[in-house]
Amino acid sequence: MAETKARKPKRPASAQGTNLKKVYGLLAIILVVGIAWIGISVANRGGAVATAPVPLTGMDDMKTLLQQAQGVTSGNPEATAQVLIFSDFTCPACKQFAQGIEPSLRTEFIDPGKARFVYYDFPLGGVTQQHKWGFVAARAARCAGDQGKYWEFHDVLFARQIEWSYQKDTPVREFVEYARLVAADAGVFEACLRSDKFADIVTANRQLGVQLGVGSTPTVFIGGRPVAGWNDYNEIKAAVLRELGEEPAK
Repeated sequence: MAETKARKPKRPASAQGTNLKKVYGLLAIILVVGIAWIGISVANRGGAVATAPVPLTGMDDMKTLLQQAQGVTSGNPEATAQVLIFSDFTCPACKQFAQGIEPSLRTEFIDPGKARFVYYDFPLGGVTQQHKWGFVAARAARCAGDQGKYWEFHDVLFARQIEWSYQKDTPVREFVEYARLVAADAGVFEACLRSDKFADIVTANRQLGVQLGVGSTPTVFIGGRPVAGWNDYNEIKAAVLRELGEEPAK
C-alpha cells in the first residue's frame, strides 16, 4: 500500500478517541446528507492539461469542503450500507482492490441494491514517479463520466496501470485511446482532458480524505469506520452485513 507520509507517533488514547468521534461524525454527515454537486464551469485554457491540485478557497471550513467534494456513486442511493473508498488510479494496491474485491462486492451487494459504493479521488501526487499522473487520471475518468463511461474508464485505467503511470510526459494519448476503447467520443473527451475541468472536484476530494485521516490508498470506510482488511473480502463482507443488520456467517 502506498503511503502519502510517514506515520505520526501514536497519540494518547483519549486524543485518539476524540479524533475518531470527529471522523465518524463527519462520515455520518456524508452518508446522511450526501455530497452536493456544485461543479464550477471552467473554460479550456489554451490546451493546458491540469495535472496537479489547484488552489481552492474555504477548504478549512467543513461545510464548504463537503459542498465542493464529490464522490462517484454506484448502486442504490437509498441503500442502508454505504461503502466509501479513497483511491488513486496509480496505486497498485488500489488496482488489487478494484480487480480482486470490488467485483465480488458489486455482485453480492451493489448490483442487487443492498449497498451503495462511493469512489473518492485521493491522488498521491509526487510521492514517487509512479504516482505522478494520479491527479490527471482522476480527471480523465471524470471526463469519461461526462459521457456515462466513468466505471468503464475506471476499469481500463486499472487494467493498464503499468502502461501509462510511468510515462515521462502526461499520458494524454493513452487516455484518449482508452476513451475510444470504452466507446466515448474521443474528441469531446480530449477537449475535457485538455482543460482544468474537474480539477477543483479532485482537489476537494483529496482534501476531504485528509480531513478524514486518510494516509494511504486504498482506504475503505463502511458504516463510517475504516476497514483495516481492505484486501480481505470476508472482512469487507462482514462489515457490510453488519450495516444491513445481519450477522456474518461463522
